[in-house]
Amino acid sequence: MTPTANAIQAVLFVAEKAVSRGELAKIIGVTPRAIDAALQELEATLEDTGLRLAHDGDDWQLMTSAGAAPYVSAFLGADRLRVSTASLETLAVIAYKQPATRAEIEAIRGVNCDQTIYTLMARRLIEERGRREAAGRPILYGTTWEFLECFGLTSLEELPRVMTPEGLVSDTEGAHSP
Repeated sequence: MTPTANAIQAVLFVAEKAVSRGELAKIIGVTPRAIDAALQELEATLEDTGLRLAHDGDDWQLMTSAGAAPYVSAFLGADRLRVSTASLETLAVIAYKQPATRAEIEAIRGVNCDQTIYTLMARRLIEERGRREAAGRPILYGTTWEFLECFGLTSLEELPRVMTPEGLVSDTEGAHSP
């Protein structure tokens, strides 16, 4: 690998959160175009390994590959992929609608979601994204990088398209950032 790709790999390895392309360029001291080329090189190098690059827009992160998930889960003693039907429904609403408030989630699901939201936050599949500028300033929820990792996605654009009752593919609304 080139020195730039090696440097990116090292930075992403120790980063606690996703790193923007601009931040990588500044840290490594190269142009954004050089970062793009090195990211492509690193992505190709990581193919068929236990690691992969994930991105959402301009933010990049090094993650374990979907194939390595069972081994990582066994090592960590955690199985975040096992979620109840209620948790999966709530997670789907948040993933497609984000940012979403508890009231919006409950209106779609038709049931109280307090415990489900607490569980999903404890498993770091969702996080607070701020507050809506409305009466009571309700908390906004969105998915996390851990959500992408657990479901083997590199970005929210890889989520399956939603079908309407008429069988038409609809555009999902909301912000697409984990």
